[in-house]
Amino acid sequence: MSGSMKWMAVLCVGLLVVVSAYSVALGSNGWLWFGWVVVCVLTAGVAASRNT
Repeated sequence: MSGSMKWMAVLCVGLLVVVSAYSVALGSNGWLWFGWVVVCVLTAGVAASRNT
């Protein structure tokens, strides 16, 4: 796993923590969850393209 791939994975997990904390404290926001899903899908796509 390259350095940039590790950074993207850490970003995905970090955003999950931030969005979850925001949802608990202030209520759920669909756009935040949508953004998190987009970041994680991009991370998975980059990981898949580097493994081939």
